[in-house]
Amino acid sequence: MRHARTRIIMDGAIAGIIGAVVVALWFLISDTIRGHPLETPSLLAATLLHGVRTPEVHRGLVQLALEYSLIHFSAFIAFGIAGALLLETCETEQSLLFSLVIFFVAFEVFFIAVVLFLGPNAMAQLTWWGIIIGNLLATAAMLSYFFWQHPRLARNLLGAWISVAMEGVKAGLIGATVVAVWFLCYDFASRDPFHTPALLGAMVFQDASVGDGIRATLPLVLGYTILHFFAFVAFGLVLAVMLAASEWEPLMTLGALLLLAVFEVFFVGFVSLLDQSALEVLGWWKIIAGNILALIAMIAYFMRVHRGLHIKLVERWAMLDSEGEEMGDAPTPPPVERRPERLHF
Repeated sequence: MRHARTRIIMDGAIAGIIGAVVVALWFLISDTIRGHPLETPSLLAATLLHGVRTPEVHRGLVQLALEYSLIHFSAFIAFGIAGALLLETCETEQSLLFSLVIFFVAFEVFFIAVVLFLGPNAMAQLTWWGIIIGNLLATAAMLSYFFWQHPRLARNLLGAWISVAMEGVKAGLIGATVVAVWFLCYDFASRDPFHTPALLGAMVFQDASVGDGIRATLPLVLGYTILHFFAFVAFGLVLAVMLAASEWEPLMTLGALLLLAVFEVFFVGFVSLLDQSALEVLGWWKIIAGNILALIAMIAYFMRVHRGLHIKLVERWAMLDSEGEEMGDAPTPPPVERRPERLHF
């Protein structure tokens, strides 16, 4: 038992290191895209450790980044160990699963609260969505490593939800890859490789517009590619949960189909929100065609996994029709005969 507990703690610490590396790489890419590498850790170190709002005037960026990295990795190692011990406890105390969810949500809220506490200067450099995505990527990497090292614990804790999560991740990766290949082929055919992810990345990370003369760089393409795959995996997970629920209630399949239609409209609206002229440069038909190809690929994958689900939907629909007809054919009560009223003089 002591050996098992020691292994849990060690794997939790390693998971914390993995999460810290993921967050560090995410902010490094984001800072490089904005043209200021190491700006995020140096700003946090200058504010937290030295009370200085402008890190350039106090110490070098590299030294400040190293100082913050010590705090960053220490916090993630502690978080990884605490999460690992809580996961182990949840195996025997199923009632603590809700506490586990609160623990991970509190981790997200805590980092945002720290940035808010540092003031508007930090919030101007660290966007709320960047913080959430970075921490979600770190949490996913940490859980993946920990459950990979402890598959029995994962099966006892999550059960069938492991297969549902894997199904959603695979479907999201398939859809993201299809769209990425579609835009890559189009950009190469237009003799402007990686123009689409670079343009979208510049609009997201730099608030740039189409007329700014955006050039495809590795940080831009890599940063938007991470966002692209993150969005598709999240969408695939939601679809997987809805289709898993459809095994018990086939009508939930209609909700999944509605979600597919909403996703198609969402991306066009997202691009329009960033820059209206971007639709003219990218071509709305190209966006719609790419998403349709991705949805077809994801639907084909889900249909292969959930064979016979469409038959259950048809049977369920027929059952509802028959129940409605039976209610409509209910016998009507006979009319009440009224006797003529007597006249009194």
